[in-house]
Amino acid sequence: MTARLALTLASLLLAIAVALGAFGAHALKARLTPDLLAVWHTAVQYHAWHALGLFGVGLYLLNRPDASIAGWSAWLFVAGIVLFSGSLYALALTGTRALGAVTPIGGAAFIAGWLAFAWAVWRAT
Repeated sequence: MTARLALTLASLLLAIAVALGAFGAHALKARLTPDLLAVWHTAVQYHAWHALGLFGVGLYLLNRPDASIAGWSAWLFVAGIVLFSGSLYALALTGTRALGAVTPIGGAAFIAGWLAFAWAVWRAT
């Protein structure tokens, strides 16, 4: 992933996280049970934190455009947001608990993304 793409995706994903957080706080508050609203909140929280992580990787890639491992880290953050947060958003909206089976795959992508980023930085310094 390039710095340009990482920073663009991060900015868009952060805007979406804010919108989904507001949607949950206002439109869903009266419609979801407290436990499903907590699931929504968790999805937004991990979505935002990892979009910020993606932003950090994008800034790193500005200075090290050849850091392919950091590029993988960025893609893993995007995959984690889609799989982890996406499955929790869907679970909260539908109540279908089977969607929770996808969530750990997204969590593993987040962990792998952070480990890949640590490796990229370690190798570069």
